[in-house]
Amino acid sequence: MKWRKITIALVLVLLGIGCYAREIEPKALAVTRLDIVNEFMPISMNGIQIVQFSDTHLGPDYSVDQLQSLVDRMNRLKPDIVVFTGDLMDHYTRFGSENRKKAHRVLAKINAPLGKYAVYGNHDRGGGGSQKYKQYMEDAGFTVLVNEVHTIRTATRDKINIAGLDDFLLGKPQVKRTLQSLRKEDFNLLLVHEPDVADQLSAYPIDLQLSGHSHGGQVRIPLIKPLITTALAHKYVAGLYSLQGKSKPLKLYVNRGIGTTRMPLRFFAKPELTVIRLTAAVS
Repeated sequence: MKWRKITIALVLVLLGIGCYAREIEPKALAVTRLDIVNEFMPISMNGIQIVQFSDTHLGPDYSVDQLQSLVDRMNRLKPDIVVFTGDLMDHYTRFGSENRKKAHRVLAKINAPLGKYAVYGNHDRGGGGSQKYKQYMEDAGFTVLVNEVHTIRTATRDKINIAGLDDFLLGKPQVKRTLQSLRKEDFNLLLVHEPDVADQLSAYPIDLQLSGHSHGGQVRIPLIKPLITTALAHKYVAGLYSLQGKSKPLKLYVNRGIGTTRMPLRFFAKPELTVIRLTAAVS
């Protein structure tokens, strides 16, 4: 009788965890606030705010209505810059043309006075959308950075650079050609989908790398490694990391993403918006 009660209790606990991981945590959006103090940030741009979102994986497990709620939340945060670090749709062609049109209208509503920027993820390169993603995002007001650097300037001619690399799994990233023009004395932000490439990119003068791809492990049990990992997201899974770059320190932030893939579950890896405030270091 005792073992029967224990077995029933364990079954109920597992069912409860399964229900939470399937129905509750995937919808429990967390907002992570991060202050980055950097000596290369211009004083005239002190305090600008970046909102990062990633890995929406629009599809059967993340709807356009959910995307609308996400965009409403982002706009309430009043970002100066919005960045998207890849994997918009889980599978472009399966999402359907009508859903794509609706999602496009929602993405166009994101407000960011200093610009909206995006890069390719592996799901953007796959699923039949590789040749369409860039135009799709640009028509929604994003600048899609494919192996290129964009400069934001102030009225006083101060600037920060935003670089973006193509996806490392299915794209054609051109690291040297893209990053060799970056100067140590500037603040350089890099957007790239896969986080683990930070180790090879730290040879360039990058101050902050923003990535996604890992989903924060998606299903995590305390004291155990994430159950769901993917290529180029094994070492850096979630949160802020500090790397010793060749010419200056590199901060890497790995966003846990919004949607799910492979399994529609999240456990100890809530979906996330990251709010990053860039502050000029004053000596």
